[in-house]
Amino acid sequence: MASRKYYVVWVGRQPGIYTEWDDCFEQVNGFPGARYKSFDSQTAATIAFRGDPDDEGSIIRTIAGHSARPAAQQATIAYADIPEINLDAIAVDGACAGNPGMMEYRGVDVKTGIELFHVGPLAEGTNNVAEYLALVHALAYLYNKGDQTTPIYSDSKTARGWIKNRGCRTRLTPTAANTKIFELLARANLWIQSHDTRNPILRWDTDSWGEIPADFGRK
Repeated sequence: MASRKYYVVWVGRQPGIYTEWDDCFEQVNGFPGARYKSFDSQTAATIAFRGDPDDEGSIIRTIAGHSARPAAQQATIAYADIPEINLDAIAVDGACAGNPGMMEYRGVDVKTGIELFHVGPLAEGTNNVAEYLALVHALAYLYNKGDQTTPIYSDSKTARGWIKNRGCRTRLTPTAANTKIFELLARANLWIQSHDTRNPILRWDTDSWGEIPADFGRK
């Protein structure tokens, strides 16, 4: 039986740790300067992802082009060294290129950096909407697993407030381009209003801890 592989993408469409080659390939195929490598254990992949890809030397696969590292990896954050951080948690984040603009969001496991879900890019959204959808997605993800104890970290005060008020209060104007986003918002609002969730939603202290693990590295 073949051993399981873990794929680290340092430079690609979405840096992270992937458990399936097809998902890794999607991030690096045709991406200028893509850098990635497979590992035989989750521990080794996590250590490598949190470190500097240049330390891996010639065994890193590099696709022709520049090899600039994404902003999220410019500084390595050892979350395990910060006692205030609960490593057994999910971190969520959203990103938007413009306001409105191309929007996406994702959730990652804090301890390993493995991406648990990723939605987007979607046209004509906002960062607040992305952050809210990410939180609802994480709550639903855990609810479906029968888990109502794992905490969720978010660095968005607005999104956390919308969750508390059981619904999004965006001023985003519906257009033909962002129909999908409003469909997701309608589903998210209905879900949060019809489900009793108990997972703690915690504030990620960016000033003290650095960027949230789910950060898209675009700052």
